[in-house]
Formats: sequence, C-alpha cells, structure tokens
Amino acid sequence: MRPFKHDGISFNYRDIGNGLPFVFQHGLGGDVNQPCDLLSPPAGIRLIAFDCRGHGETEPLGPEDKIAIASFADDLAALLDHLKIERAVLGGISMGAAVSVNFALRRPERVLGLVQSRPAWLAGPNHDNARFFNYVAHLLREHGASRGREIFCKSEIYREVFAESPDVASSLAGQFDNEHAVKRSIRLERIPLDAPYQHLDELSAVRVPTIVLANREDPIHPFQYGETISQQIPAAEFHELTPKSINVDQHAEDVQRFITEFLGKHFA
Repeated sequence: MRPFKHDGISFNYRDIGNGLPFVFQHGLGGDVNQPCDLLSPPAGIRLIAFDCRGHGETEPLGPEDKIAIASFADDLAALLDHLKIERAVLGGISMGAAVSVNFALRRPERVLGLVQSRPAWLAGPNHDNARFFNYVAHLLREHGASRGREIFCKSEIYREVFAESPDVASSLAGQFDNEHAVKRSIRLERIPLDAPYQHLDELSAVRVPTIVLANREDPIHPFQYGETISQQIPAAEFHELTPKSINVDQHAEDVQRFITEFLGKHFA
C-alpha cells in the first residue's frame, strides 16, 4: 500500500480482504506485522492495520507530545477518512487495544464493535509497565541498542520478568532490535504513562458488541485486567487465551478462533 499522509507524517498501512472493515492495531514497539501475522481475515472481513507514529515504516516521528494514545486514535480516524470508511469494528493488542477503546469512547458513532486483546491498562497510567519500558529507554539512550541489550539481559528487571514469562522477557529485549530503537525510545517513556481513559466507569459507555481476550503468565498484560474490563463493558464477552510462554502456536490459534467467532456472531 502507498502510505497515507496526515499531519506531516507518512503512515504505513495494510488493507487486506473485502467486506466489513476491521481495524486491528499493534502493540508498543510493534508494527503492522504483529496483527496481520496473528490474524488471517475471515471471509467477508476487510482487515486493516497501520504503523502508529514512531513505529514500523511510519515516518517521521513528528512532535514528541503527539506520541500519545489519543493522538494515535486521531490518526486512526484520519486513516478511516482516507479510506472513506464511516464505521468499522476496531481492536488491537495491548497498546492497540488502548487506542481502539480510546477511539470508541471519543467517537462512538464510528464504531461497530470492539476487540480488546491482552489489554495493558486499567484506569490511568500503568506505572508497573512504565518501570520496565523506561528502563529499556534509559539503556537505549545511554548505551545504544547493542550494548543496551546486553545490559538489559543481565539486569534484575529482565530476570524478574523472565521468571513469570520468558516470552514477555524476550519481547522486552526485542525492543533493542529495531533499527530505529534509539531515536524512537521516547515512545517507551511516554506511552506506558499515558492512558486510554482515566476512570473504569467510563467503559460503561461502550454499547457495541465487545470481546476481551487475556492470558495468564504475562506481567505486561495481567489476566485480571482483561477480567475487569470485560466486567465494566455492558454485555462484553471474555475469553482466556493460552499464554505464549506455554505455546505460541496455540495462542495464535486461540486469537484466530475467538475473533473469527465473535465477528461471525455479530456481523455475519
């Protein structure tokens, strides 16, 4: 796809399949490959994903104060306008889930349904995650990507995360591997201290079909976050995923099955 231009930035995106538009967004430090590799669009579904500011092939970084969940949601609105899509099912993984729910709360008239996969926020900033990601950002700035990764993998934070989930520890270490890791380290500082909403009771305003997916053994995306969010959104359905630390392939199969069933149930 040719990038679309918005706010002085060229946004990379993918648009796969035909039918009901479903925008599925990546997590912090990820790109369009994450949702597109995880989910094959079912028949009748048009899968759309884009690289948020400071991610993937979207360039340039733009103003640092717009490395924020609400700004990413505004960029999503611009992409929908570019594609001439009035309403869509929205969703995402981790940060992508936060972007989609922020959009749903601010622009409910444009949302048909909501998918929250492995949410990483409840109300307000996630200070636990900020501790992990801010340390990675600090190492990137002070030591660069290669040396920073070496230090991180010998750190107490790495051992702490690894003890609960080797997969999550590997994912954090992977933040050093991106070719733009150093110049984009601001995203690791700003995003965990941002929030998609400030109060849990705001979620009661979500009145579209919603699915929430979560798994255990994941310190970045606590299982209870998914449970709590599903309880706050009226009529939301909740499903437990196989942790990636147990079986990556089964985790992906769970995501594919639950989202496919959800879309078929409500939008076929």
